[in-house]
Formats: sequence, structure tokens, C-alpha cells
Amino acid sequence: MGVDLDQVRAIAERVAASLGLEVVEIELRGGGKSRMLRIFIDKLEGVTHEDCANLSREVSTILDVEDAMPGGPYVLEVSSPGLDRKLFRPVDFERFQGSRVKLTTKDPVNGNRHFEGRLEHFEGGRLTLDLAEARRKFRPKKKAGGAPAPHVLEIELANVEKANLVPEI
Repeated sequence: MGVDLDQVRAIAERVAASLGLEVVEIELRGGGKSRMLRIFIDKLEGVTHEDCANLSREVSTILDVEDAMPGGPYVLEVSSPGLDRKLFRPVDFERFQGSRVKLTTKDPVNGNRHFEGRLEHFEGGRLTLDLAEARRKFRPKKKAGGAPAPHVLEIELANVEKANLVPEI
């Protein structure tokens, strides 16, 4: 019997909610005796080491009691998503409006699939990206006829393959 990640996510989200935390992502890596379950958590004021330890202790106990990780030993790792966190849910794009992002689209937009800029707006499954501050390698290609591509771009969330925050330190 394999691991039911939906059950694991439900357990982690229940515990996280009781601690004032949000589960951002869950991943299971490896196999056999080298399985690693990673749970990424967040909260508005930032995740502390204590938050990670508390969630780890409580989730680990419940996973063991409910036998939600059958198949032998595993390592549980709980951490924050980091400064360059992935964005993949609509709530992520809503929360990080105004932040710099780097993203790749599934299908080209204005002849390009790689963009970096400021997430100006997100609504109705569409994000608006301001490319004016983009690094040179991510500047949009020129349109046919030599005219520069627009500095503001709208992209459908369904077309986003991968997106991450760009740390601004």
C-alpha cells in the first residue's frame, strides 16, 4: 500500500491551522529506507524554528498513529518555503502582488517563455507582470518590425509552468 499524499496533506493542514500556520507544499522523495517527506509551511510574520519543530512533532505523531506513511521508516523535514519560494496557487499570486517574480510559461507569450519582473496585479486567473526592471537576459524580445515588446504583460495562470519569488535584499 502506497502513501496517500492527500491524507498526509489533510493531517498537516489540520495541525498547521491549529498552530496558525499554512501548508504551502508537500513532497515525498526517495524510496525504501531513504524516503523523505518535506512539508513547507508559512505565515504572514514569517516562520520560526519553533514553528517548524512544533509542526514536525505533532504531524509525526499523527502520521505514525494513523499509519499514514506505510512502508517503513521515513525522514520528516519541515521548513519555510524560502526567499525564492515557488508560486503555484492563485492565493500565492494574490499574496505576493508587488513582489518580483521569475516565471516560465508553457506556451510562448510575445515569442518568449522566460520572464522576470514585478507582479503588479492578479485577478480572475490572469497576472500582470511589469517587465520594466527586468534583468537583461529576461528582457522581452523585440516584436516583428523592430518595435520593442511591451513592458507590461498579461499572462494566464493556466499558462504558467513555473514561478518563483526573486529575493530583494
